[in-house]
Amino acid sequence: AQHQRVLRAINPWYGFNFFIHHGAGGFLVLGAVVLCVTGAEALYADMGHFGRRPITVAWYGFVMPGLMLNYFGQGALLVHDPAAASSPFYLAVPEWGLYPMIALATAAAVIASQAVIAGAFSIMRQAIQLGFLPRMPVVHTSNEEVGQIYLPWINRLLMILVVLVVIGFGSSNALAGAYGIAVTGTMAIDTTLFLIVAWRMWKWHPLVIAGLGVFFLTIDLSFFGANTLKVEDGGWFPLVLALAVFTVLTTWRRGRDLVLRQLKQGGLALAPFITNLAEHPPTRVEGTAIFLVSNPDSVPHALLHNLKHNKVLHKRNVILTVDTLETPHADPDERIELEDLGHDFHRLTLRFGFADDPNVPLALHECAKRGLDIKMMDTTFFLSRETIVATDRPGMALWRDKLFAFLARNALPATAFFSIPGNRLIELGAQVEI
Repeated sequence: AQHQRVLRAINPWYGFNFFIHHGAGGFLVLGAVVLCVTGAEALYADMGHFGRRPITVAWYGFVMPGLMLNYFGQGALLVHDPAAASSPFYLAVPEWGLYPMIALATAAAVIASQAVIAGAFSIMRQAIQLGFLPRMPVVHTSNEEVGQIYLPWINRLLMILVVLVVIGFGSSNALAGAYGIAVTGTMAIDTTLFLIVAWRMWKWHPLVIAGLGVFFLTIDLSFFGANTLKVEDGGWFPLVLALAVFTVLTTWRRGRDLVLRQLKQGGLALAPFITNLAEHPPTRVEGTAIFLVSNPDSVPHALLHNLKHNKVLHKRNVILTVDTLETPHADPDERIELEDLGHDFHRLTLRFGFADDPNVPLALHECAKRGLDIKMMDTTFFLSRETIVATDRPGMALWRDKLFAFLARNALPATAFFSIPGNRLIELGAQVEI
């Protein structure tokens, strides 16, 4: 073996020594060497398909050693022939191996993109469950792994964006600035989120969190800072894209809060309403009525409209609320909360984790163990469907109101999202101004 001194690169001291002696010039080099660690930001993107342990074993047992050998080989090649700097990856193989290497690199790119796409599906579904995105179709591609999902809308959006990027930038070299900003920004955000989880969820000691934060954020922010010099050279694209996604997320969350506030202000308290119905009973019909609501303490608008227009009340009425937890999965013992309100009214809360499949009919079958036996063939679901009207009321800018109204119009109906059968459903409209 020749040029064994390249193995010294495994010692981080040489990196620190480089910055000590080169100062600002060393800082600028960070913007170039960051491309050597791209992919690390998406290392666990396929967590939903394989789980943490297989990815960890593959990384330490195969991928990381392979990457180190590859970079050591490229380093040895550059020491031997500095002219190879034009393309050290492909020049490191003999001439006969060029086309097989191109095929291997292409296959690796496809596999890596699949992992990122799967990760995008998972994180978008979690954003939907947590109320940061409108509901959209989610297709489960496996009967065994709950994390294997497919989101058609997100897939189409990714395709459109990829085509636009390829046409707009034209070459991988032109993408270097955009890629550097995206990768280093993601790493800094991941570190920040890790510190928040360690503080709020794991209750780590503040000094431990501070020490880890200083160490990792110094590295991450140094890389990010060096890449900000490339903002004009393509780095603006991921920043604009991130701002657009952030705007959609915050607009949807804020809009839903405004809608719920409007509905709550015009609502009636549930307990006095039930008492009044008992004193002045309307005509009762057989069966069970389930009213899907966001506020379990107010009278559902669908119930009021049913009484106003149809003049009847079902023999048994269930006020149903679906809550999404900030944990991946709900505890089976806490998934169902049932309260008897008297006069054949029940308040039911179903809890799902943000990674759970919110299948309401399946969860209703479990209510029989809690004393509420719901037969689907005798059950009718009532749902209020809000029509959003953008106004100049305080709360959000008018353009954000219009964006929220557009998202609401194109959102997947709650019935489909919660797997409620369409032939057992009655929807009643309500207009909400925000």
